Amino acid sequence: MIRLITAGRLRRLREDADQSRTDARAVQEQANAAWSQHIRELYAVTDRAERAEAATSEVGTILARAMEQLSATEQELLLKAIEIRRLRTELEAGPTEGSVLTVLLHYGEPHTIYASREDAHADTATHGMPADHVWQRCDERPAAAFTWRCEAFIYNAISKGFHRAQMPARRPVGGAA
Repeated sequence: MIRLITAGRLRRLREDADQSRTDARAVQEQANAAWSQHIRELYAVTDRAERAEAATSEVGTILARAMEQLSATEQELLLKAIEIRRLRTELEAGPTEGSVLTVLLHYGEPHTIYASREDAHADTATHGMPADHVWQRCDERPAAAFTWRCEAFIYNAISKGFHRAQMPARRPVGGAA
C-alpha cells in the first residue's frame, strides 16, 4: 500500500514530534527534579537516623553510668542504714557499768571522744603524730603540758556518769597539808 504524504501532514507530524520531544524533556526534567528531591530526602533521613543512633548510644552510656552511680549510692545508703541501726541500738541500751570512753586532749582541752584508746591513738596520726608513736603513761604534769594526751573515763552506774579512770594525785590547796 502506498500512502501519499502531503506537506500539511508532514508539517503536522513534525509539530507533533517537536511537541512530543518538548513533553519528553519536561517529563525528564520533572523526573530529574523528583529524583533529586528523593535523594536529598534520603540523605536527610539517613543523617537523622545516624544522629538518632549516636544520641541513643550516648544516652545508653550516660544511663549505664547513672545506674552504676545509683547502685553504688544504694550500697552506701544500705551500709549507713545498718550503721545507724547499730548506733541506735547501742544508744538505746545506754552505757553499761565499767564501759570505757577515751577522751583525746590537745594541750589539755578535750578534742574528741573515742570508744577505744586505739581509735584515739590512730586519730592522732591524722593530726601530725607519727603513726608508730609509742604512747606512755602520763606523769604528774598537767594535761596542758602535753600536745596530745589520752584520758580514760569509766561509766559508773550509781552516779550515772563517767569518771576519770586515774584520778590525779591530790595536792595541798594553798600550801595547807
